[in-house]
Amino acid sequence: MRVLPLCLLALSLTGCSLLHKPYKPVEPFKQTTQTEPARTKPAPRPVPVKLYTDAGDLVSKPFRDLGEVYGEDCQNSAQSSPPNINTARRRMQTRASSMKANAVLLHQCEIVSNAQGCYRQAVCQGSALKVSNQ
Repeated sequence: MRVLPLCLLALSLTGCSLLHKPYKPVEPFKQTTQTEPARTKPAPRPVPVKLYTDAGDLVSKPFRDLGEVYGEDCQNSAQSSPPNINTARRRMQTRASSMKANAVLLHQCEIVSNAQGCYRQAVCQGSALKVSNQ
């Protein structure tokens, strides 16, 4: 009875080694003698997103609401640089741009103390909008 578990163990260990894998030689490292650095395409810049602070500015313009967006700037400790509301606004506009919005209606910006993971935090909230040019 002791032989059966040993045979099964030996069979299971050798079973994986029996899989056929074709041998592929590794190419040696080739040094390039390029004097000019390789050029890569720069990352695409986000589309500019207009910031509306008053809903009255949108009354005569047709628009579609794409959803809520937010931006934040965190101060990690009391010795770190303070949170910046302008940075939080810019991050909110960047998130709106990734949603294919061309405008943001700002709801509120505030600085919150003792936020989770931050000593102080600047937070901005708004609605991402797609405003038509008519």
